[in-house]
Amino acid sequence: MTMKKHQLNILGLAAIAALGLSSCTGLNKMSKKEALVKYSVTPNPLEMHGDSVAVTISVNYPAKYFGKKVILNVTPECGGKKFKTVTLLGEKAIGTGTKINYKTGGSYTYTDKVFYTPEMKDADLKVTATGNVKNKSKEMPARVVGHGTIITPYLLKNDDKPIIGKDKFEKTTPQVIDGTNFFVISTSTYTPAGSMDEKKNPSIKPVKDFIAANAKNPNMRFDNMTISSYASPDGEDAANGKLAEDRFKKTSGDLKTLAKDKKNPIPGGEQDEFYKKERVEVDWNGFKSAVSASNIKDKQIILNVVGAAPDASKMQEIKNMSETYEELKTDILPQLRRSTITINATKFNRTDEQILKLARSTADSLSVEEILYAATLTTDMNEKLTFYKSAERLYPSDWRTANNVGCILLMQNKLQDAKGAFDRAAKNSANNPIIMNNQGICQRWEGDRKTAKETLEKAKSAGPEVSYNLGLIAVQDGKYEDAVGAFGANKTFNAALAKVLANDLEGALATIDASPEKEDALSYYLKAIVGARKGNKEMMINNLQTAISKDPSMKEKAKSDVEFLKYRGDSEFDNLVK
Repeated sequence: MTMKKHQLNILGLAAIAALGLSSCTGLNKMSKKEALVKYSVTPNPLEMHGDSVAVTISVNYPAKYFGKKVILNVTPECGGKKFKTVTLLGEKAIGTGTKINYKTGGSYTYTDKVFYTPEMKDADLKVTATGNVKNKSKEMPARVVGHGTIITPYLLKNDDKPIIGKDKFEKTTPQVIDGTNFFVISTSTYTPAGSMDEKKNPSIKPVKDFIAANAKNPNMRFDNMTISSYASPDGEDAANGKLAEDRFKKTSGDLKTLAKDKKNPIPGGEQDEFYKKERVEVDWNGFKSAVSASNIKDKQIILNVVGAAPDASKMQEIKNMSETYEELKTDILPQLRRSTITINATKFNRTDEQILKLARSTADSLSVEEILYAATLTTDMNEKLTFYKSAERLYPSDWRTANNVGCILLMQNKLQDAKGAFDRAAKNSANNPIIMNNQGICQRWEGDRKTAKETLEKAKSAGPEVSYNLGLIAVQDGKYEDAVGAFGANKTFNAALAKVLANDLEGALATIDASPEKEDALSYYLKAIVGARKGNKEMMINNLQTAISKDPSMKEKAKSDVEFLKYRGDSEFDNLVK
């Protein structure tokens, strides 16, 4: 025998020995009969929720299949993304793992969750396994057991609701101006210092000055005047009521005369109905207030008398306190013999046209309320931003100016610039829930959902927008019922999406059809998904066709979307997405 033949014989014997050993270990048998192993996958196809993919795989090994000394390392994977490896042991194998009986077979339930990666989007779920007996190993045939992955939650739109700091501009402003006349005791004659002459009576000056300043002002409307006339309590009760009435007539009569002044007329003041009689009475309330505020030594005694004695005898009991009454005659009673005049007028502020024109040309001439209001008069986002930037330049200490700049920048997807604006606003108003809502949006956009949620929870008092923004985070976290609750009655694409994910398919259709986004391509795409989930092929095809007609990119999206997996191979679907 030659050396070469001898070596070949040795190699052949070694191969036979290895084959025999492999056969004895049971590895070959397990490999050949791998198709007998049964797998059940839940969910199938796989689903992404909260950025993760969870899977449960139930495996059943038939009788007389699992080698007694085999150690089997099993690893599911989807699109190259591996789930955890588990070890299963033959009944005589030594190691850590679940034992599988040779004679009767056995089962194992596997669960795991991994972070979703894009390669898992449209890929087979495979199970690979390597069997080992001592120093021998064998790869088992890879087995496709499912498919991945439904990623419908990623259809979520960034329609967060930033909150603008509202202006307080009013188109009209109420004007209330008060003045007072004073009368000689028991008469309807003015005291020298209580007449309609503002030079002698400082108390009437506000009324006279307002009339002079606005009599011919086209932006001021005189609505009416109210007059309250009083008698002091020291007169006869029977006469006091008539006296107060006479004082009303005197005051209203003199105002009517003033109304005819050609230089400073009171618009509408010539008419009787312009003057409203608010109160004509003996002024015990004014008496008590004046005494309470005075330094009169016996004021508590006086107040006790006023509170306890009958009206008819109150003043007589006070007059019996001779020394005290002299103080009242000098310091208290004269100021109660009066008519109080109130001008009720309406100031008309700048018109929308005037404000918009000035905001575009001379913003410096506007108040902060007017500039903020100007931004509500235009739909042009760049112009809104210009107005808000002008407001921040002119009124930097008002938190609303920087906040509103940030809101527009956020709407323009300028995240970093928006963050800076909100930070400036927060310096002027710490812990302001409106600003915190807007900062929470920024945090979510940056991917920090945990911090965003904490920020938004603190901002709930800012308004219903906060709840909506929390709903977006709930969708991303896979908490779909919470999202539906947070979205509330909002009719938006995202609210419909949350209902789809929460398996309220009819509710989702009603919401999307009531939304302002109902004609968007993505809305029809979502309705196609609803059709697929309901098993309604006609509904799925019709809505997907409309989505593609509105946005051709939906064709490629649908082709790889596992929501439509069961329709692959259907000629109508395939023709639609090819």
